[in-house]
Amino acid sequence: MAVDNEQYRLWVASRWGVELEGAEGFRAVHRLLGSAVEYRRMDAFALDGLDECFDLVYCFGILHRVENPLGLLRVLRRRTVTGGTVLLETYGVGPKDRNGPPIRVSEPGEVYARDEFVYWGFRDAGLQRLARIAGFSSVESLVDVEVNGHPRIIGRLIA
Repeated sequence: MAVDNEQYRLWVASRWGVELEGAEGFRAVHRLLGSAVEYRRMDAFALDGLDECFDLVYCFGILHRVENPLGLLRVLRRRTVTGGTVLLETYGVGPKDRNGPPIRVSEPGEVYARDEFVYWGFRDAGLQRLARIAGFSSVESLVDVEVNGHPRIIGRLIA
C-alpha cells in the first residue's frame, strides 16, 4: 500500500506554478513495474484508522514537513509490527549546525524559496530521541548526505 496526502501539489504550485492532479509519480512507477501496490490518497496520521500493520514502512520526505513529527513517528510505530522497520528520509542540518541543537526549527520559506512547509532539520541525536520517545526499540542512522546543497538524513527505525 502507498499513502500520500498529496500536499506536495500545493508547494509545487506555489514554487513552480505547476498544477498537478496528484499521484502522477506513483502511477508512472506502478505502470513501469506492473506493480500490485494499492494507492490511497490519505494523510499519514490517518493510518491509525487502518486495521493493517506493516513489516516495512518507507517514510520519505515528510517528517520535516509535518507540524508534529513526534506524533507521526508514534503513528508509524503503531502501524509497524514488532521487529519491523521504518526506513526514514528527512531533512538534516548543514555543516554550520552540526554542533547545534538536535532539532533545528526553520522559518517558512527559509529552506526552499516559496516553500513554507519545511519546519524541521534533524541531527542524528534529535531523530534518535524522537524515535525512542515514539516507542522504537532501536534507531540506526544510515547516512547523512547533501542533495543539491541540502542536508538529508536517512535512518532505520526498528519497532
